[in-house]
Amino acid sequence: MRAALDRVRPGLLADGGNVELASICPDGTVRLSLQGECSRCPAVEMTVRRVIEPVLRALVPGITAIVIG
Repeated sequence: MRAALDRVRPGLLADGGNVELASICPDGTVRLSLQGECSRCPAVEMTVRRVIEPVLRALVPGITAIVIG
């Protein structure tokens, strides 16, 4: 999971943000914490759904949901 997040992290860091893994639930729900500029960006939902989620789902089997918070 961390290696998958490392794939998207450079783009987030370039915009003054970051993402960290908060938890993984047994049901496959992944909870992420967005930091820096990403935590208050109005496009956060789009960033998660179009940038972070596709990479995580491609590299980490078993993900059922991705939650921010």
